[in-house]
Amino acid sequence: MQLEFNATKRDEQGTGASRRLRHTGRVPAIVYGGEGKPQPISIDHNELFQLLRKEAFYSSVLSANIEGAKESCILRDVQRHPYRQQILHADFQRVDATHKLHQKVPLHFINADLAPGVKVGGGIVQHVLTELEVRCLPQDLPASLEVDLKDLVAGHSIHVSSITLPAGVEAALHKGEDPVVATILVVRGKAEDEVVPVVAPVAPAEKKVEKKSEKTDKR
Repeated sequence: MQLEFNATKRDEQGTGASRRLRHTGRVPAIVYGGEGKPQPISIDHNELFQLLRKEAFYSSVLSANIEGAKESCILRDVQRHPYRQQILHADFQRVDATHKLHQKVPLHFINADLAPGVKVGGGIVQHVLTELEVRCLPQDLPASLEVDLKDLVAGHSIHVSSITLPAGVEAALHKGEDPVVATILVVRGKAEDEVVPVVAPVAPAEKKVEKKSEKTDKR
């Protein structure tokens, strides 16, 4: 199901107009790209705030319902207040069904508890990447990608090339790149019966006192 949000067109622009708009409980935003002109819009703050709590809203093709006219777009940027729970501005980019797009997709790690490196080796999974940029047509864009860790042993890593991508989706990487996605770190002293030697603190070295040569009184 495609995520949808409602918006209205706005004519007034600028810092003052945006401030007045926020005081009415709405968020200034813009839809740009494609063959159409940039369209300034406003969105109900509570509606946008709740949508931004959904992970899929950041990586899915959205439907912007602008006064009854619907446009397909993706979220490109969100500006938030530094300490208040307030959305200040949002940018959306139009998408064309016939053109591939680049979008970052979140990674979901599964079966970490079954990985030999964790279950047997007592290691800890380290997530090197939490999202992956992909290239695909809008209709093929996945909301997330699964990374299966069930075969990962301690001291080894899983790379982007090991992720199963849906049909029509490819990782947006430079030629020859295959970055690490996750690894299992070996943790020493995990076993309960393992004795960790306690090293006694080293006493500070005694200062060597140089003996002054005794002078013999010559009488």
